[in-house]
Amino acid sequence: MNERQDTGSMTVERQGRVMVLTMSDAGTRNALGLKMMADGRDALDEATHDPGIGAIVLTGAGGAFSSGGHLNNLYHHGSRSRSENRDGIERFHGWVRAMRECPKPIVAAVEGPAAGAGFSLALACDLIVAAEDAQFLTAYVKVGLTADGGASASLARALPPQLYAELMLTGGPVDAARLHAAGVVNRVTAPGQALAGAIAWATTVAEGPSGAMGRAKKLMELAYGSFATQLARESDLFVEALHHGEAKEGITAFFEKRPPAFHKR
Repeated sequence: MNERQDTGSMTVERQGRVMVLTMSDAGTRNALGLKMMADGRDALDEATHDPGIGAIVLTGAGGAFSSGGHLNNLYHHGSRSRSENRDGIERFHGWVRAMRECPKPIVAAVEGPAAGAGFSLALACDLIVAAEDAQFLTAYVKVGLTADGGASASLARALPPQLYAELMLTGGPVDAARLHAAGVVNRVTAPGQALAGAIAWATTVAEGPSGAMGRAKKLMELAYGSFATQLARESDLFVEALHHGEAKEGITAFFEKRPPAFHKR
């Protein structure tokens, strides 16, 4: 088992006034590596300063949005300090902050799983188009961890308390239809059509006034309270969880393909 994996890539394509970002790592169902995060931030910076881009679509290759973070990396957390582990989380949070601060509307196109940090990434987008067979999982609690990437803030803003608690305490999954009914997913498409639906919608959105939409995004962020403060809380608790025996058991069980025994008898 490699201590660190960073095999994924981010492709950037322009379709008229829409920038399409595609996460790609076939071996991990588009797990989020450091290079992918850095490329994502660079693309957002490019879109922010390019008047020819009016909207962004974020999707995953190969029928999956993203399986989340690399558990291979987290498996070796015990050999690293808390500050080193926090640095890894902050790289992801830097990408999420860049998405929230980007003045251009971002549309997630979700096929297959959006799990853990992948779900957080979809929630960081302004709008979500999902295939009807897409599956959303917070997943963290299943391996003894807590949410990162702003999921705890995004879901609290969007969901009734009981559904919020269900996702945070059980890890999911929840299908696209249920999240559409709850107002988290904007539009549901036939399987395989989420990207086409997202691009079509983003093309329409991109024709709107970019300055006004950028200011609207600022107002929406301010209306909900401090997202950045919640990201900091998530970092604290994620690192705390990572150094707890539950995470070691949960992640080990994942690789050994067995149910975790959090309460050994």
